[in-house]
Amino acid sequence: MIRSQSLVLPLFAAVLLLAGTTASAQLAANQTNGFGNSRLVTFTYLQNFDCVDQPALDLDFNKIKAQSDPNEMQTPICQPVTEPTQDPTGGDIKHTAHLYVFVPMFSVDNDQNPNDAMPCPNGGRPGELCGPALGAALISAFGFVPEAWKTHPLVATQCPDPNHPVPGTCTMHASSVDLSVTLAALGKAANPPTGNMFVPTPNHDHVVDNSRVDTGPIWWEVRPVLIMDQSDWPAPDGSSGITSAKAMDDAEAAGRAIEVGSNFFLFFSSSQATSAASPHSGHAMP
Repeated sequence: MIRSQSLVLPLFAAVLLLAGTTASAQLAANQTNGFGNSRLVTFTYLQNFDCVDQPALDLDFNKIKAQSDPNEMQTPICQPVTEPTQDPTGGDIKHTAHLYVFVPMFSVDNDQNPNDAMPCPNGGRPGELCGPALGAALISAFGFVPEAWKTHPLVATQCPDPNHPVPGTCTMHASSVDLSVTLAALGKAANPPTGNMFVPTPNHDHVVDNSRVDTGPIWWEVRPVLIMDQSDWPAPDGSSGITSAKAMDDAEAAGRAIEVGSNFFLFFSSSQATSAASPHSGHAMP
């Protein structure tokens, strides 16, 4: 009996490892999972992201409009809350499809360790907050390190993508975002902001409207949704949590989620997942 157990346990572990590898392999390098209409969907990215600036905007807060500020054009400034009037096609943003990007703003373990915050991908951009400095800033603002910026989050997330699970990155996404306007809107920083606060792109999930589950390649406006309650976080297979726009709207109405716009756009197609494979649940720590 002891001998059979010694054989079965390693075999069971190998099966689990193979299952996880197979689930990840079912996504191409330019794909992630998402949710829509309470189902798992697959996104296929066909261009890089775009963070739109417009002539009259001042995304770097130096009191010089973009039209007269060449430095503002040198690196992308992806800024939640700030919305341009047009998407990358030049079309009215009122008619642009929405991608709801769920950001886990809770902490499963009330994390007080600033060292748990993710480092900058490949060193980051000049002045970017990463690692312990980011962790300290988050603890100061929110009282803990949210799962959104943990190197090893305690919930499963769809980004980082399973084919390149580097914290702060996701296929064809920006690798940093500017939190300055978000913190100002939440009453946790100067309002109006006096400078950018660049941080790595947070761990996140995706949801699309029911009518957009099967959609050809188009530009989508990223609409960050701060998820405040762990019970609302989607299970990897979509069996629980918020996996539809309707459920998201209900959570927002109840004060458990906060939705904002952004100047951040992604270009991809969406289709219903063809298998029961789950997102990269291995990214979450037990």
